[in-house]
Amino acid sequence: MWKRIVARYETPSLGRSVWQAASTIVSYGALWYLMHRSAAISYWMTLALAILGAGFLVRIFIIFHDCGHGSFFTSRKANDVLGAITGLLIFTPYYRWRHEHAIHHATSGDLDRRGTGDVWTLTAQEYLASSRWKRFGYRLARNPVVLFGIAPLFLFVVLPRFPRRKADRRERNSVIWTDLGILGMAAALIALLGIKEYLLIQISMMGMAGTVGVWLFYVQHQFEGVYWARRDEWDYVTAALQGSSYYRLPKVLQWFTGNIGFHHIHHLSPGIPNYNLEKCHKADPLLRGVAHITLLGSFKSFSYRLWDEQRQTMVGFGDLRSLRRG
Repeated sequence: MWKRIVARYETPSLGRSVWQAASTIVSYGALWYLMHRSAAISYWMTLALAILGAGFLVRIFIIFHDCGHGSFFTSRKANDVLGAITGLLIFTPYYRWRHEHAIHHATSGDLDRRGTGDVWTLTAQEYLASSRWKRFGYRLARNPVVLFGIAPLFLFVVLPRFPRRKADRRERNSVIWTDLGILGMAAALIALLGIKEYLLIQISMMGMAGTVGVWLFYVQHQFEGVYWARRDEWDYVTAALQGSSYYRLPKVLQWFTGNIGFHHIHHLSPGIPNYNLEKCHKADPLLRGVAHITLLGSFKSFSYRLWDEQRQTMVGFGDLRSLRRG
């Protein structure tokens, strides 16, 4: 039944896709120019504009993301070309990311297939059985300052500069050409703006956009009532509708994030372009009836650190005392 529902929304509109890509990239370029001009007046003004620039950078990532799923254009080549171009702007090799993200979609919510393209998540029982150093590393990785402050720049600026150990030739070439493209863009902008201004603009936008991206990914898979199961009990549809959140955002944030708050729809059918996700969500009670989280309510996710298999719920480190006694 659900396949018939989502099938109506899986065909992209060439006009909407071209307009979305063109308007977003041009707006992002215009903000670069405005930030350059503002730097001569006030660096605080530049940083204020960087907030808006980060919003457009998130939107560029959504376009890149849709290309990786083959949902932005009907043409695979068009998806790959635009994916590579937008990948340069977000410092992410297209084929490397596409491979890891496909694994995430195939394994989301599966306790036996964790570890690729997801947030490091231990069960409470695994944490209690871990060594002191592993517990320390896990707590450090889950610290909000690290997770949403340091990790985003590492994940989007440092880590993608290197191919995976088992990467195939196309993926390795994707990393190399993306790195060379980034180097060329940086050299040209430094020649025009100077290194101090370039770093101020680029790092501020990348840092803010990266933090938003990591937060969205985190809260869409770490929330009250989330679904996790062992592989022999894991179900694709349940993992999509209950293991991915419906994050109900204010309209302006929904626009900048390309409707990614309808994450349950996206996981149910990655072939739906971002601009059709809301329409699909509203199309049937089966899809509208899922639990949702609000912007304010999503901050509860800060307290979720571990999955308790016995109680089938996310718990915090403070709950470990009761688990030890149990």
